Amino acid sequence: MAPHLDQPLTDLLDALESVAGEVERVSVRDLSRAMGKRSFIPFILVVALLLVSPLSGVPGVPTVSAIIIVLLALQSLAGRRRLWLPDVILRRQIPAARLRSVLDWLRRPCGFIDRHTRPRLLWLSGPILRPVSMFACVIIPLGWPLLEFLPFVSSTGAATVAMLVFGLFSRDGLFVLAGYGMIALTMILALGIVL
Repeated sequence: MAPHLDQPLTDLLDALESVAGEVERVSVRDLSRAMGKRSFIPFILVVALLLVSPLSGVPGVPTVSAIIIVLLALQSLAGRRRLWLPDVILRRQIPAARLRSVLDWLRRPCGFIDRHTRPRLLWLSGPILRPVSMFACVIIPLGWPLLEFLPFVSSTGAATVAMLVFGLFSRDGLFVLAGYGMIALTMILALGIVL
């Protein structure tokens, strides 16, 4: 069942928790089924949220997450109606106990965000600017595989992606704006390092 928008993040966590259930391992295919066949944005949001958590420290997780986000964002930009991921990605698994632990860790911040979310600055999450956010979701993860060994790099990028797609998902343009702000800040910091 697709999550509704009364509590966008909490509902996503509930959907993931129902997948984790009593099983020992959860695959990307399981997560995909929980999000529904046409849910590009919620699926990107789920992957980004998981990468913001301590799960980002697990070797290989940032790389797989980057592949998933880039593929889904490209498909959304192309106007596909059904999401597709290669079978090699769909078969990837994580221990269900670790997923449940991550979901518990995410509950409090997600609950706080849900309580402060409402439709606003709708033009930022509307159909005209939505492709801009999705294009950013294609670009941001490209460096994660190369920077996987650096702490917090993928988590920072995932937080930016999460803000952008959460703003689209909840129609709260303030989060989209915050995502753009993080992109600008990252570029300024990167230029400062280079110069």
